[in-house]
Order: sequence, then C-alpha cells, then structure tokens
Amino acid sequence: MPLLKKENMKNMKINMEGALNVSKMSTIDGALGWEGWSMRIFTLKREGYTPFHTHPWPHINYIISGEGSIFIDGKEKSVTPGDTAYINAGEKHQFKNLGEGEFSFICIVPAEGDK
Repeated sequence: MPLLKKENMKNMKINMEGALNVSKMSTIDGALGWEGWSMRIFTLKREGYTPFHTHPWPHINYIISGEGSIFIDGKEKSVTPGDTAYINAGEKHQFKNLGEGEFSFICIVPAEGDK
C-alpha cells in the first residue's frame, strides 16, 4: 500500500443538486489495493451541506474537524471531531457545516458507492 500525501490526492468540488460548498478528496480505494472499499474525505466550507439523500450501501463516517450535524435516524444530530457515525443502507442522511470554519469527515463506503 502506498503512502499518499495530501497534496497528491485528487480533490474535486461536488457540483450536484442539493449540495453547497462541498469538496471530496479521494484517498485509498481498490486501485491502490483496498479491494471492495473506498475512503474519501469530505470538506464542507462555511454554510456548506451535502444533499439530503439515500443510497443502497452503508457507510462509516469519522469527524475530523469543525462543527457540524448529521441528519440520521430521522433526526439532526450535532457532531464534533472524534465522533463516528454509521449510516445504514437506504437511510436518508445529510451533513451540514454549523461552524465558522471548515467541517471535514472521513467517509468509508463499499466500492459501489464511489463511482
């Protein structure tokens, strides 16, 4: 498994309906030896949010920095660095930045979730 430096990771702005001020950095995936899984880092700038959505795969999220919320289990829940959330397949969810700075989190999904 290679060592990936942040400056060499692919970072892209998310331009989709229902998203604002969101970028995704791709890290480790099947192409780099982690077959069947993908790890990404999402960053939401001030007032940013992901779409309110659902999909057929689960995912694990670890909060790296900032202040935010996750809409999960039918409720919006506050999260801070060090918190972890598991989102079931088919469960509606959304991430929001509630702070003044950036809100970042790791998201691990099965390979089908990172196309």
